[in-house]
Amino acid sequence: MYIGVNFTRAREVGRLLSRIASNLEVDMFLDTDYYPSASASRRTITAYFLVMVAMDHRLSRPGKPYEAVIDGKVYHGADLLYRLGSMRLNDDPGFFEAERLAKVTTRDIIDWLTLNGKLNVKPPDPDIRAELLRDIGLKLYKLFDGDPYNIIIESRGRLRDSTGGFLNIIKVFKAYQDPVEKKALLLAKFLERRGVLEITDQYNKEVPVDNHLVRIALRTGIVEVDDETIEAIAAGVEFEEERDIILRFTTRRAYKEVSIASVLDPFILDDILWSFGRRCCTRDKPTCRDSCRAECIKLRGCNGGCILSPICRAFREPKYMVPEHNFITFWY
Repeated sequence: MYIGVNFTRAREVGRLLSRIASNLEVDMFLDTDYYPSASASRRTITAYFLVMVAMDHRLSRPGKPYEAVIDGKVYHGADLLYRLGSMRLNDDPGFFEAERLAKVTTRDIIDWLTLNGKLNVKPPDPDIRAELLRDIGLKLYKLFDGDPYNIIIESRGRLRDSTGGFLNIIKVFKAYQDPVEKKALLLAKFLERRGVLEITDQYNKEVPVDNHLVRIALRTGIVEVDDETIEAIAAGVEFEEERDIILRFTTRRAYKEVSIASVLDPFILDDILWSFGRRCCTRDKPTCRDSCRAECIKLRGCNGGCILSPICRAFREPKYMVPEHNFITFWY
């Protein structure tokens, strides 16, 4: 097995992505369709994102998209999850308190994330999601006096240091024990953007690697793998945990190089990459193979063709036009 970083290509991708960032409007996560209001307390903001990010994994499964229409608007994947989260926060803010979380049941998750049965959609692995929330509730109560903002206080504004830091402290919760720290970094991004976590060691930022980012890395060739691995991904062969971790760690390292070359904060780079993966370099209909869609044009991801086509490996070599790797049995 070989999985490695192509540093030259990563720098080229960085220079191209910097064009998207030139007129980027940074999302401050204030849209109350998805997030707490601008006037919400730091405790409420921390509690909300701690819970929602814990459940933000693999919502859609093959043949079973997690999507629904609410008030005439279509929501898909994470958008639907956070829409339902915001509705719950408005209707029942006590749900996000430690005492309630510690008692969450599988039935609670099903009822909540299917909008009390009115939507023809159910979240995958509701038992695991309930377990993750119970774990958060119990540990908040026992270790942080029931107040999630105490996590921020203990971190002292650092992501990592010799005595802890946010990324290490948050690993006490089962939901945040991913070795590649996808959820932990995503949580840090939300909390920093909302002014709750003021990060002093900016050099310790990394992109939170999800399936969109891995797919883009493999297609562009900033992450290179051996023929056996690329064929397994194309065939949908399920990855074992060790190979998944290696692939995502390598992807994270590649994007560090992209961040340096583009002079983009890793959390801003993540915004761009996540949107690019959903609007341009999609799983089944990437812009370069389908069309330059309005959503991708708005992102500045295409202009007659994908902006990454000049250096994209998959654009020239079709065998690299793979979907994300198949790894859905964990809550990362």
